Amino acid sequence: MHDSRETIDRKAFVVGHPIKHSRSPLIHGYWLKQHGLDGQYEKVAVAPADFADFITDLKTGRSGYCGGNVTIPHKENAFSLADSPDDLASELGAANTLWREDGRLFATNTDGYGFVTNLDHEAPGWDAIDRAVVLGAGGACRSILQALRNRGIKEIHILNRTFERAQELAERFGMTIHAHPMEALGEVMSGAGLFVNTTSLGMDGQEVPALPFDRMRPDAIVTDIVYVPLITPILEQARKQGLRSVDGLGMLLHQAVPGFEKWFGVRPKVTAELRTLVIEDLQAHP
Repeated sequence: MHDSRETIDRKAFVVGHPIKHSRSPLIHGYWLKQHGLDGQYEKVAVAPADFADFITDLKTGRSGYCGGNVTIPHKENAFSLADSPDDLASELGAANTLWREDGRLFATNTDGYGFVTNLDHEAPGWDAIDRAVVLGAGGACRSILQALRNRGIKEIHILNRTFERAQELAERFGMTIHAHPMEALGEVMSGAGLFVNTTSLGMDGQEVPALPFDRMRPDAIVTDIVYVPLITPILEQARKQGLRSVDGLGMLLHQAVPGFEKWFGVRPKVTAELRTLVIEDLQAHP
C-alpha cells in the first residue's frame, strides 16, 4: 500500500511546443481522480529557446514539479540535459519521461513500452512471428525498432523513401534490422507477421497507395502509430484483406503508465473507460 502523504501536492507536466492538443492531461487527470490522489498534471508550452531554463528550474525544484512528460520538439534536448538517462533513452538519444530523485534528474523513453504493451493487450501472442515490416524512418520509428528488437523479433525490415535514413537506423539498432528502399515492400511483406506504419501516410485524409497485405501471413497484424483518425486508411486496407488491425491510441495510453507511477506512486491501469473518454475528446476536439 502506498503512503498517500507522499502524493499530496505532487505536480507533473507535459511540455512541448505547441502543446494545445495534448491528451496527456486528460489521461493523467482520469487516473488521479480514480485513485483519489491530490496530485496535479498540466500542459506547459515552452519554446525551444527556453527549454534549458525550464529544465534548470525543474532540477532545482523552483518549478514545483516532480517530473513530467516531454513531447515534440524537446525529446532530444530532454535526454541531453538529464543527469541520469537510462539505457533505453541513451540508445534512442531521446527521452519522453523525466523525474527528480535525490536532487538528480532521471530520464527514460516509454514510447517502445507503450507500443508493445498495446499489441500485448489487443493481440496477445503477436510476437510469435519471425518477420516484422516497419514503414518510415522518422523519429517515431526509433523506439519501435528498439522495442521489436528487444522483444526478440528475428527479422525486422525497415523501408523508407530515403534509403540512407533507413540504413542509418539499421546500423544503429543492430544485426536484426534490415534496411530497404520502398520498391522492396512487396518482397519483404512476403510471410511477415507484423506491419507497422510510423509515417504520416493517410493522416490528413490523403490517398494511400494499395499496400501488398495479401503477401503477409493470414494471421498477421497491421498497426499504425497514428490515432487520428482511429481507423486510418492503412488499417482500413488491412481489414479489407481480412487481417487483424490494432489502432495507435493504445500506444498513447500505455506509454503514460510508467511516468504516472514514478510521479504519483501508484501504477495505473489502461481501461476501456479511459479509452472511451479519450476517443470522445478526440471526436469533440479534432
